[in-house]
Amino acid sequence: MRITPARVEAKDWGWRHATRKDFALRGLDFDIRPGEHVLLLGASGAGKSTLMAGLAGVLGGSDEGEQEGSLTIDGVEAGIARGKAGLVLQDPDSQIILERVGDDAAFGCENLAVPRDETWRRVRESLDLVGLKDIDLDRSTRHLSGGQRQRLALAGVLAMQPGLLLLDEPTANLDPEGVREVHDAVRDVLARTGQTMVVVEHHIDVWMDLIDRVIVIGHPDPDSHVGGVIADGKPDEVFGEYGDLLARGGAWVPGRAIPDRAPARVRADRREPALVTEDLGFGRGFPLGEHIDLEFFSGEVTALMGPNGAGKSTLALTLAGLLKPLAGHVRVRADIAEGARGGEPDKWKSRELLGRIGMVFQEPEHQFAAALVRDEVAIGPKSMGADEARAYAIADEMLERMNLSRFAKANPYTLSGGEKRRLSVASMLAGAPRILVMDEPTFGQDFTTWTEMVDLIAKVRDRGSAVVIVTHDEALVKALDARRIMFGFAGE
Repeated sequence: MRITPARVEAKDWGWRHATRKDFALRGLDFDIRPGEHVLLLGASGAGKSTLMAGLAGVLGGSDEGEQEGSLTIDGVEAGIARGKAGLVLQDPDSQIILERVGDDAAFGCENLAVPRDETWRRVRESLDLVGLKDIDLDRSTRHLSGGQRQRLALAGVLAMQPGLLLLDEPTANLDPEGVREVHDAVRDVLARTGQTMVVVEHHIDVWMDLIDRVIVIGHPDPDSHVGGVIADGKPDEVFGEYGDLLARGGAWVPGRAIPDRAPARVRADRREPALVTEDLGFGRGFPLGEHIDLEFFSGEVTALMGPNGAGKSTLALTLAGLLKPLAGHVRVRADIAEGARGGEPDKWKSRELLGRIGMVFQEPEHQFAAALVRDEVAIGPKSMGADEARAYAIADEMLERMNLSRFAKANPYTLSGGEKRRLSVASMLAGAPRILVMDEPTFGQDFTTWTEMVDLIAKVRDRGSAVVIVTHDEALVKALDARRIMFGFAGE
């Protein structure tokens, strides 16, 4: 498959979402030559995903926002350059649409009115390119691993034969094996297609061997409008000249050690576990784990680790009382359960979970309930009995800690992926739960917001809460001195 690589130009380009007062991006100027492979960097919330959506032509028209300047692909405005760009998102579940592998890979071509025979030729070629040649076209997409699902999303994009390949944190939600699979698939694709590529990724090391240029964008200042491109060049040049500046701004600069960010920890209270499982069977209609006996202690962080699809998130939801066990029990210590209906959280009403068990979901949108960011964070304290003044004081403090104060009056759904994650954590921490369960709390974070997240989790731990995290983030586990529970697949 040989594809004509695209040229990308931005001339004083900017975008303001219709629901926001300030521009997400402003004053962008760059020229990406055909066949270049570009790493796009910037602090969390700098507008990277907005730029990627603009290049993909999915920002919408004038009713969705206001545009300045121009953004073009091969001289055509990106918003109408149909089929010239293909976007792969960080979460394959948001991109995989159809039940069968072949149908999903063909979806883009069908929308471009590619003839049937040509569509299926492209589908088979694209699946071969990403290492899924031997996958049955009739296989259910639900039965693929995380890495396979992301490679399927990539195959669906490649089948459209776009000259510009856009990757927006494509490995953020994957285990190490999935990261390797996606990296190697992209490497092989670029070698065989010659496409222009732009990739956004906070953990830069994953892509450095494929990158020949780095572009760094900055937050537009509401008063001076300064923002735009703050560094642009070969990787060695950019990281050599601007490494300190990028690190201070939140970038994960290659070769820089991650310091131990956790405050001095208190000794875990091992007199009696805060949460236990007894001969637990868990799953979603079918078992993912059986005969599980675990203990989780106050003042300790426990990390649930292992491959995508092994059941970590399902166990987390079961521990939090949001899924009923298939067998056995989840029990909470008596002093935590006091006032609730017994010690088994799956039997509690939602109000009884407040202050006792908090859950940060893998998809932040699943827990948003308010129209404004500030109101979202105030829900927990209000539900715990705080008056309005106190509830909003707690909310303002949490927003400041999470670098979200400027979004206090924004709709939660308009935030970037990393900002949504910080909001979901802020809203749960504001309710001061005795047991905190968190699913991938650090995905989508730059170095600055990552370290702040680690500090906050450590403070929750040190005030005596039991913390359970589902994560692939080895640095997070090390920084929090977390106890590990490793998952595998049945029969392994």
